[in-house]
Amino acid sequence: MKIGFIGLGIMGESMSENIIKKHDGKVFVFDINKAQVDKLAAVGGVPCSSSAEVIKNADIVFTMVPKSEHVRSVYDEMLPFIDSTKICVDMSTIDPSVSVEVAADVKAKGGRFADAPVVKSKPAAINGTLGILVGCDEELYPVIEPILKYMGCNVIRMGENGMGITMKICHNALVGEIQNAVNETLGLARKQGIAIEDFVKAVSYGGAQNFYLDSQWQNLASENWTTAFSLENEHKDLGIAQRLCKASGCNMPGLDNVKAVFDKGMEKGMGKTDFRATYRIVNGEV
Repeated sequence: MKIGFIGLGIMGESMSENIIKKHDGKVFVFDINKAQVDKLAAVGGVPCSSSAEVIKNADIVFTMVPKSEHVRSVYDEMLPFIDSTKICVDMSTIDPSVSVEVAADVKAKGGRFADAPVVKSKPAAINGTLGILVGCDEELYPVIEPILKYMGCNVIRMGENGMGITMKICHNALVGEIQNAVNETLGLARKQGIAIEDFVKAVSYGGAQNFYLDSQWQNLASENWTTAFSLENEHKDLGIAQRLCKASGCNMPGLDNVKAVFDKGMEKGMGKTDFRATYRIVNGEV
């Protein structure tokens, strides 16, 4: 099977590299940033000059681009070349409604489609230990699962098209709310004279222990804002969650509070920093 990968950014670069290293066959790669294409070509990928070139050559194409409009643009370019021999898997985090529309367009051309967004960040992408949430027809899942496992160690089918991305949005909304709670309570503890190391250990003794604090406290302590998952990307995801919430008639005041924090981060020009930098916003440092 010939594989294609479009979108070689922070996550896509490492995800596609894992496919190249683990797959016994050609992997065609494309990104609008030619330097990224060259980087993947250096480890064995086949460089392409457009999304159209990728879909022409590959049996299954993975896409990993930033926003709904980017997904729409990539698939509009590929649609003329999609037929019953093609499988498309979008791993981007976008509006579920757009994902469902793209799925319908691909299927109308005879192709098969899955949404398969990922959870966790750059280190997991490098190590091939991402979580992957899949929305696709039941019969397609066993076809794509082995390739998804090149990139992730926890892969789950959530249901039909749109269910993978819907779960991803719920996941990232929850991450945002957990992060905000950590920011608030850690800030309070430190202002009362409690060392961050002691805070983390004490939290681990009770029901408040969480993955975000366990994995990020050392970065928070050292004020390391190097980007693994950007503030602007989480801001985007929280906006999608708000729209989904409104369309579903849900009331999520915690989500609205977190979104306001990220709004301020964007206003302050912090979009390219890691999303943990919201600690500075919550605690009045910016």
